Amino acid sequence: MARLKEFYYDTIVEAMMKKFGYKNAMEVPKLEKIVINMGIGEAKENAKVLENAVSDMEIISGQKAVLTKAKKSVANFKIREGMNIGCKTTLRGEKMYEFLDRLVNLALPRVRDFRGVNPNAFDGRGNYALGIKEQFIFPEIEYDKIDKTRGMDVIFVTTAIQRRLAARINRFIKLLPIGSMMIKAIILMPVTTRNIRSFKLILWS
Repeated sequence: MARLKEFYYDTIVEAMMKKFGYKNAMEVPKLEKIVINMGIGEAKENAKVLENAVSDMEIISGQKAVLTKAKKSVANFKIREGMNIGCKTTLRGEKMYEFLDRLVNLALPRVRDFRGVNPNAFDGRGNYALGIKEQFIFPEIEYDKIDKTRGMDVIFVTTAIQRRLAARINRFIKLLPIGSMMIKAIILMPVTTRNIRSFKLILWS
């Protein structure tokens, strides 16, 4: 088991249950996945640049990266719909905790003039975004072999908002009359961040 995963289950879960009054260990928010995204604007002119970026990301993450395509055409940037403009990869399970361990204990301390991460980078839905300016802060990347300095976005997705939303929906269902069509709609609709806006007016009013 990864070191941080073991620390989470042995220490953090118990501490959060005491602090926030959770009755069940499954209620404690946990890290669900880490998404690493790299946008390559020069890829529209030079495909080799994108290949090098994909190679760097696969070395850093330890798994295969997928190409991201433009969703729509932008004439000012000379981008056409469907054009490859970056790459990303999603980490889960053991690889996720191993990457987080390397990021916190090896990569971030190597950042020049590092003064900590931004505490205001949470999106209000339980997720945190971290921007990295240089890929060679990771020890796996050899400085002499990189063709260009590239940055990346690291997104930490947690279960915090989903659990709060599920609790609010359960309380809301109890207030509705039995047989209401709204109950069936809520039960059939999966609890995801996509339908948070649908319930916001009802649940937070």
